[in-house]
Amino acid sequence: MIATKRLVIRGQVQGVGYRYAMTGAARRLSIKGWVRNRRDGSVEALVQGPLAAVDQMVEWARRGPNGASVSSVEIFTAETAENPADFRQLPTW
Repeated sequence: MIATKRLVIRGQVQGVGYRYAMTGAARRLSIKGWVRNRRDGSVEALVQGPLAAVDQMVEWARRGPNGASVSSVEIFTAETAENPADFRQLPTW
């Protein structure tokens, strides 16, 4: 089963390599989607893949890379027509 989730990660998550590290983690898990900084200081991501891999990605998002301090992760079931080919970083939104 393929799952698609949108994540909004809050805390000290910008300026600590969060997007770069998430991209690496997503690629290791064969997750497709994207990650971007938001102007409010949070990070947003769309993660798509097998349910078990998406669950692992959500758990990774709760920890983040060394240097990050995640205070919360909001998880939304994404109903999207997007069918990303890979995982990439998008510009700040």
